[in-house]
Amino acid sequence: MPLPMSPLDSMFLLGESREHPMHVGGVEIFQLPDGADTYDMRAMLDRALAEGDGIVTPRLAKRARRSFSSLGQWSWETVDDIDLGHHIRHDALPAPGGEAELMALCSRLHGSLLDRSRPLWEMHLIEGLSDGRFAVYTKIHHAVADGVTAMKMLRNALSENSDDRDVPAPWQPRGPRPQRTPSKGFSLSGLAGSTIRTARETVGEVAGLVPALAGTVSRAFRDQGGPLALSAPKTPFNVPITGARQFAAQSWPLERLRLVAKLSDSTINDVVLAMSSGALRSYLEDQNALPAEPLIAMVPVSLKSQREAATGNNIGVLMCNLGTHLREPADRLETIRTSMREGKEAYGSMTATQILAMSALGAAPIGASMLFGHNSRVRPPFNLIISNVPGPSSPLYWNGARLDAIYPLSVPVDGQGLNITCTSNDDIISFGVTGCRSAVPDLKSIPARLGHELRALERAVGI
Repeated sequence: MPLPMSPLDSMFLLGESREHPMHVGGVEIFQLPDGADTYDMRAMLDRALAEGDGIVTPRLAKRARRSFSSLGQWSWETVDDIDLGHHIRHDALPAPGGEAELMALCSRLHGSLLDRSRPLWEMHLIEGLSDGRFAVYTKIHHAVADGVTAMKMLRNALSENSDDRDVPAPWQPRGPRPQRTPSKGFSLSGLAGSTIRTARETVGEVAGLVPALAGTVSRAFRDQGGPLALSAPKTPFNVPITGARQFAAQSWPLERLRLVAKLSDSTINDVVLAMSSGALRSYLEDQNALPAEPLIAMVPVSLKSQREAATGNNIGVLMCNLGTHLREPADRLETIRTSMREGKEAYGSMTATQILAMSALGAAPIGASMLFGHNSRVRPPFNLIISNVPGPSSPLYWNGARLDAIYPLSVPVDGQGLNITCTSNDDIISFGVTGCRSAVPDLKSIPARLGHELRALERAVGI
């Protein structure tokens, strides 16, 4: 039986076109176990394909459908027998088999649409890396999973034990099916009490939205950190985009960012934003396109530490002043630190519902852009999205192959031609820079600029 699709999931399908693919992706690079080669890894995957009987984990078995009976609304339909030969593919890099060739291949793969007549995901085993490692490129539609969910799926697919040789393939289900919780029975008094509590909470939430909205708008007019910004300048990134993608990536030891954060009384996420700020300032200066006003980034943030006891929904978005108008790296970092602190303080007085409502207010223009196209005459709500997705904190393996790096590929949308996403893996942090080829022609230079800014920040704090 088809399951109704949430409005947010539907938006990613409605906003998709040939020029605007709506999937997230990731490149995982694995170090082979001693005595093995890529043919052994390929043989294991081929055996899993032959023995899988088209059975996959429930999230990957969903197909998007709509019909007259659903009045044109999107819903999810479970596919019982999946053609794994379509979803699991093999690719090989041309010589010399370096990361440049890997990123070029993944750029092409990331620019093609997923087949909507099937479950919305693909996985590519990529051979031919010159150093003997192998890579896996995975993409999954944003209607099925966001970046955080995709990261959880990756962690669940791997093992912390390097000697484990019975790890299922990433698409295969794991463990027994969850048992249903026994019903506690119907209680009229319980129903009445629940109804009264729900009504009371709803009235309180609605009443609280008015001061939350007033505070959010007031902060935006004063250029303070929060879920709404009104001062983002126009940049070359904020234009209509094409479907052609370009991707570049690089990694650094996580300890370098951690030390900068400690000595500057900042967070690692602040340092990520400061690296991005310096790289963007340098890039736009070379393009003769650096605006006088600072760029504004939309930053997904977790507020778990502040509201864990009160609610299970602790995700919001903040608009961060990147300080790109400032010449000194230390000044940019301080501006970012202040902006993010102000935003988190604003959320600290809100309930989960109010956080979601204010986040939706700040992100609403990008949803409109996805559905109706970018209006170049309208000031952008922000200039780009910069995300820091938490990754595994300890080494992970697939049948003895060690996960060396994770490079995230995100979703540029109309009016937002550049996206920077990073994720950690054990003791390293990897930045993935995804963009429209026409909007960001020199995208490949951005990772080097990120590294230059990290060195500048280290000098600024006395390292």
